[in-house]
Amino acid sequence: MIRILSLAVLIVLWTVAAAAVHSPLLPGPAAVAEALVRDSRSLALPYHLACTLLRVVVAFAIAFLLGLAAGFAMGKSALVDRIGDPWLVILLNLPALVTIILAYIWVGLNETAAIAAVALNKFPNVVVLTREGTRALSAELEDVAEVFCLSWPTRIRHIVLPQLAPYLAAAFRSGISIIWKIVLVVELIGRPNGVGFVLGSAFSLFDMVTIFAYSFAFIAIMLAVESLLVQPLERNASRWRRKAA
Repeated sequence: MIRILSLAVLIVLWTVAAAAVHSPLLPGPAAVAEALVRDSRSLALPYHLACTLLRVVVAFAIAFLLGLAAGFAMGKSALVDRIGDPWLVILLNLPALVTIILAYIWVGLNETAAIAAVALNKFPNVVVLTREGTRALSAELEDVAEVFCLSWPTRIRHIVLPQLAPYLAAAFRSGISIIWKIVLVVELIGRPNGVGFVLGSAFSLFDMVTIFAYSFAFIAIMLAVESLLVQPLERNASRWRRKAA
């Protein structure tokens, strides 16, 4: 209820500001809603949203799985950590724009380059969080697994993953909040579809109504993902710790 009230206040303030400014640079909610309905009926909005979301999902899955494996290896082995740490520092400090430009130049203006650039930007964050979680694994629980001769699949499922869950949830949250922004830049620079492409086209025409409409549509999807997926995941990730306490 409080969230709905907060959004209602925002819309009221937006309406008042748009009426006071009375400029095409700040369209009101009614004009933006009209654009949303128009592009939804023409299927332009669903199409571009779907293109962007597909890139987000694929790039995130690749970065998460590879980062999980690399982070676990670095957390378990001091040698692997020493070898991989310089590369990790470089990737963490490499600007996303540089990665995107290099991917497009080396691979070409295609989906492979776009997905690779986005995944590479998210990959080091997953590695860092997974490595820290692996270092914090309980030695006592590992001894218990040794005593009972548990198989590796059983250890991973019942001992490792529950302890890593809070770190993986943090990686998931940070990934969702960052990766879609990078996807928009990728689309703006070198893709013929997606929300980033539409925003770039609208910017060249100073079409503020379209910019607002597509921005709010994507923000609405991200809020839904946050409320329905990320927050429940975070609560479930730390449930076993609360029970243990």
